[in-house]
Amino acid sequence: MNSSTSSPTTDPAAAPESPRRSRNPLRAIARIPFGVQVLIGLVLGVALGLVAAQLGTVPGAGPDGEAGDNWLTTTLDTIGTTFVTLLKALVPPLVFLAIVSSIANLRKVTNAARLAWQTLLWFAITALIAVSIGIGLGILTSPGSRSSVDASAAQASSTQGSWLDFLIGLVPANFLAIEGSGGDDGSVSLGFNTLQILVISIAVGIAVLSVGAKAEPFLAVVRSLLEIVQKLLWWVIRLAPIGTIGLLGNAVASYGWDAIGSLGWFVADIYIGLALVALVVYPVLLRLNGLGVRSFVRGVWPATSLGFVSRSSLGTMPVTQAVTERMGVPRHYASFAVPLGATTKMDGCAAIYPALAAIFVANFYGIDLTLVQYLLIVVVSVLGSAATAGMTGATVMLTLTLSTLGLPLEGVGLLLAIDPIIDMGRTAVNVTGQSLVAVIVAAREKILDRPRYEAARREPFRGLHAADADASSAAAGDRAGAPTGVRDGAPATA
Repeated sequence: MNSSTSSPTTDPAAAPESPRRSRNPLRAIARIPFGVQVLIGLVLGVALGLVAAQLGTVPGAGPDGEAGDNWLTTTLDTIGTTFVTLLKALVPPLVFLAIVSSIANLRKVTNAARLAWQTLLWFAITALIAVSIGIGLGILTSPGSRSSVDASAAQASSTQGSWLDFLIGLVPANFLAIEGSGGDDGSVSLGFNTLQILVISIAVGIAVLSVGAKAEPFLAVVRSLLEIVQKLLWWVIRLAPIGTIGLLGNAVASYGWDAIGSLGWFVADIYIGLALVALVVYPVLLRLNGLGVRSFVRGVWPATSLGFVSRSSLGTMPVTQAVTERMGVPRHYASFAVPLGATTKMDGCAAIYPALAAIFVANFYGIDLTLVQYLLIVVVSVLGSAATAGMTGATVMLTLTLSTLGLPLEGVGLLLAIDPIIDMGRTAVNVTGQSLVAVIVAAREKILDRPRYEAARREPFRGLHAADADASSAAAGDRAGAPTGVRDGAPATA
């Protein structure tokens, strides 16, 4: 055969056509960093929300013939609600499997008790700083006395928290922590109590440790199921940019600037407090522990941005754990600290918000808070944040704070109009703090992989299991003689 004869597959004229024919728009989008995709969703969400607000309401479109939402607001609401519903559907199995697996993994860590104690201590330290900032801002600005919100909006929340509710909520009603509620139309809806799931998971995890080798088949099933649930959740999380458009667009269209304007000082205080914690306190704590700020900010951003959009620490938990491991925290510690933090560590919802909201309510009703009441705000914020896991987040934490201080519970209704707007910032700070504590404790206990931590500012986030690939690359570097920092000696995979 003549060597100069070209086959169809090697024809130079045909070669340039092949890449053009194989181009896939979805693959091109997938190459865009996840954080950038979410930012694009944020911009589009605000833009579409403003357009929807300009379209106004449609006469006769409501259920009883009153004015209802226009088509764009309805579409945005449907998209956002569907995304959040998908996240919530995977939360119960995720929490149970992650915590059982993480407690079992503590067997492989020699200083497990010390790590657990250090984690809880830093949860308390950061919560104390955050609530102090909230109280300071509230005293300086008196947001309740500067508000133009109508007193007719005052109403007690349908779901309230008290210390008795919190203690009762610790006792699981059934093994699956499933709760049912009936609607006015006779329908029955099922929900779950995250605090009870947490208690059940801890009990099962401790039982697994007690049983020992006989529990290995059960643990193998748990780990396998956890991988499956995380994969399902990652598929949902990949929809976050689209969910962002719906959630933020609906928030802008539904709540608009009128509600924010009437509570302008309160909203400003909340976001100033959140910014001080995220942009001042957290960097200072990182520096004091010898850690670079840029590496942490770049590393944690995927979890922070997803938390801002989803408004769910639990729904963001797999991404929070993934970015924490990517920053060099050993998996056997991250798989304990992050799930625990997602249920009990909330600097935004359980520290800054209840402090400022309690001061707002006191200002609005002309009640002067005493030093003892300010101290009670601190105590409730540091010790009571776990109550947000068992009931309805920040709203219940606020009612718990108000009832402890003896303030009118009707004050909750004054703030409900802008809760979705400020909840975005609260959750973003929550998940950032959860990752921060894990990184700081790992650094203090000398189990943080420093080269991987520094590399986090240069490498884009690639998915829930990116830490595995990073660990494999680091292991290859070890074999080649490259330094990779201090590790706990555990295998990369769970």
